[in-house]
Amino acid sequence: MSDRFIIEHDEWVIAVTELNLFYHQLQALDAISFKIPPHQVTALIGPSGCGKSTFLRCLNRMNDALDGVSVTGSISYRGLEINNPLLDVIGLRRSIGMVFQRPTPFPKSIFENVAYGLRIHGIKNKQELQDRVEESLRQAALWDEVKDKLHATALALSGGQHQRLCIARAIAVKPEIVLMDEPCSALDPRSTKKVEELIQKLRSQYTIVIVTHNMQQAARISDCAAFFYEGRLVEYNFTDKMFTNPAINATEDYITGRFG
Repeated sequence: MSDRFIIEHDEWVIAVTELNLFYHQLQALDAISFKIPPHQVTALIGPSGCGKSTFLRCLNRMNDALDGVSVTGSISYRGLEINNPLLDVIGLRRSIGMVFQRPTPFPKSIFENVAYGLRIHGIKNKQELQDRVEESLRQAALWDEVKDKLHATALALSGGQHQRLCIARAIAVKPEIVLMDEPCSALDPRSTKKVEELIQKLRSQYTIVIVTHNMQQAARISDCAAFFYEGRLVEYNFTDKMFTNPAINATEDYITGRFG
């Protein structure tokens, strides 16, 4: 593997080896190989259509729902092969949660939005549900804003609150990894700042992989960055190194705004 794909780190939570993905005959990911360290924020950057979100969805098998998708290669999560067709996908998604680009609160109360995944995974004890919902809302920096209206509809919250609620819902089941697909793209600057601050706090408890088009955001919040272009991984490095001394000219051109 090229040096531009290797980061010196003591431990890895996900190792990707020669990952290819096809939509029917169209190849969307081409021989992706790199490792993701735990308790870090890894940013996936690159222009639209380069494969970032497609790759992100590979990490918890979200591409399974799409017709005509075929995948080869390996994604190892702590020794577990994610692409194994016999894998318990529901169990995988409990360990690897996801927050989508547009906040998607359910038409339920704030409490029931956060409790939803807990109930799916068999938690019925009322006190445990209450404790886990509160804990998740506190972790998502939302508790103080909603603690007096937990049984009001979640749809009445603001856009930024919606996204933090979706983050609370994702972490309520205590995943190890949280995937975020452009979580701030639909938010105003003030809400974006709150979500970025939240991501910084959550990194001590979770491994976070985030897709972003915003280079300033990637520089602010991520520890590592992976630059994708036309379905290939061009460069992977610590964010500060990539942004100050990229190894590949194409990376520098993208980061400095010459294309993309």
